[in-house]
Amino acid sequence: MKQQIDLCEKYGLRGIVSRAGLPPDQLPEGDGCWGYMMRDEPPTSAFAGLRTDVDAIRAARPGKLAYINLLPNYANAKQLGAPTYDEHVARFVKEVGTDVLSMDYYPMLAPNADGRDGYCSNLAVMRKYSLQEDIPFWNFFNTMPFGPHYDPTEADLRWQIYTSLAYGAKGVLYFCYWTPVSGEFPKGGAIIRTDGRRTRHYYQAKRINAELKNLGPVLMQLTSVSVNRVSTKGDVAEALTGTPIKSITGQGTEYLLGVFRHADGRRAVLLNNYERAYCAWPTVEFDADLAQIMEVSTETGVEAPVLDDSPEMPGLQVSLDAGAGRLFLLPAE
Repeated sequence: MKQQIDLCEKYGLRGIVSRAGLPPDQLPEGDGCWGYMMRDEPPTSAFAGLRTDVDAIRAARPGKLAYINLLPNYANAKQLGAPTYDEHVARFVKEVGTDVLSMDYYPMLAPNADGRDGYCSNLAVMRKYSLQEDIPFWNFFNTMPFGPHYDPTEADLRWQIYTSLAYGAKGVLYFCYWTPVSGEFPKGGAIIRTDGRRTRHYYQAKRINAELKNLGPVLMQLTSVSVNRVSTKGDVAEALTGTPIKSITGQGTEYLLGVFRHADGRRAVLLNNYERAYCAWPTVEFDADLAQIMEVSTETGVEAPVLDDSPEMPGLQVSLDAGAGRLFLLPAE
């Protein structure tokens, strides 16, 4: 723990360290310590005891985060200790009262298995209680092969992250940063190998995290209003009802729209390409004059007038890499 905190302080980071069985008054306090990992995937029956622990941490270490990560919605009723996942999360926020919601969900992303819908349904529950309790939510997603899970591509990582952002996540967590030494993970292949070498996922995460760092200052000022799934094979007009986008046409099959309200009153839309294997290049029509629409650059973080990716074609053309997202800001209604 001390080594982790010392390294965080050296490099200007803050870490959540394992509680390691220590009583609250013996836990580290340095600037590099953001908080403490209390429990991973607890059943509902553990909530009362966790509330006692959280209160003790707050009393002994005010300002430090008491972090608890929840099960995913594919856990069964016995694992949850509740008849439904929604009830499990509802009881957690009521009985434990932590400062952040967090869960892990590892979607199947394989040629013969598609776990994206389940991933989104789990994010929807996190979003629901995050808004209800006015606390942020984070989520873990899959970064390595294990069990029946394929090794994710960079597009798979982007899809998991930008989908989480469309639902309003304020933190993204890679499983795993370091490769666990366990019979459950014989292939290895996390961001860092057991011998300390970097895998290709390190460089993929570095590229994506650079985008998130640039989008972050605006994302942290947004409150989720709605999440809309749009398929160009279905009723697009109905799917776009209530959003700042009037139409999406042209190349591309499915999109996810995260609609937000900025702290300064403006509206925001995160347009996410729901496809993991294909780029999208739709024509997008907003409900505001194009001159009033700004985009937050993933390269600089600067808000600038939106640029047409195909100016020779009529309408606004928006190019999206597989799984990628773009963040637009519009005037208040």
